[in-house]
Amino acid sequence: MRRFAELAVESTPMGELVLRRRHDPVIDAEVYEVKLGDEFLMSSLFTVAEEELARLGLAAVHGDGPLDVVVGGLGLGYTAVTVLDDARIHSLVVIDALRPVIDWHERRLLPVSDRLASDSRTRLVAADFFAWARGDQPDGTPREPVDAILLDVDHTPQHTLDASHADLYTVAGFRRLAERLRPGGVFALWSDERPHAGTLSDLEAAFDDVAGHTVAFANPLTEGESVNGVYVGRARRP
Repeated sequence: MRRFAELAVESTPMGELVLRRRHDPVIDAEVYEVKLGDEFLMSSLFTVAEEELARLGLAAVHGDGPLDVVVGGLGLGYTAVTVLDDARIHSLVVIDALRPVIDWHERRLLPVSDRLASDSRTRLVAADFFAWARGDQPDGTPREPVDAILLDVDHTPQHTLDASHADLYTVAGFRRLAERLRPGGVFALWSDERPHAGTLSDLEAAFDDVAGHTVAFANPLTEGESVNGVYVGRARRP
């Protein structure tokens, strides 16, 4: 395998989207990375927090299932495939605004693509998650409330990839999103930083049982430890 390869390059409304693979000599393994414009979006070097988003979110869902789950943001696919590890899952809808990202998985370009795309419970939808969260109904998105919504799109609630996303991370935005959940359903949100007091406060105004989890993981690039955050809240019952 070549030391470095661009697997796909696409033009999008948010900038040039690049999927690349490189051999990392530090860990002696192939690493997959995604860039959007000048920003690094994700790397297969760091998947612990994305997987914990699914585990922590689904652990908060009471009952034996069956569960209907929405994941906002497909990326490299690690949150979505971790959802499928839960035996209670009946359906998984993954919503991503970037059609090329879905194409990558349908073309089996990434390590988890085959498992994700071939599972009969999974549907990959090219649509605007944030429009759906506001109450719109883009084609292919769930019409009925679901048991869990897991979101991993923006760097943090304070650092969004697009200005149009910012209205979600408010009390009003979280309350609208809660309407997409069944009573007692769970919303979980990934962040590139430790849980933020302001975001926790806004979530507490819209959800019950709100918790902020700090997820630590080894960083081979710094030979130290990095941390991400996962927020979890439960939709209020009537």
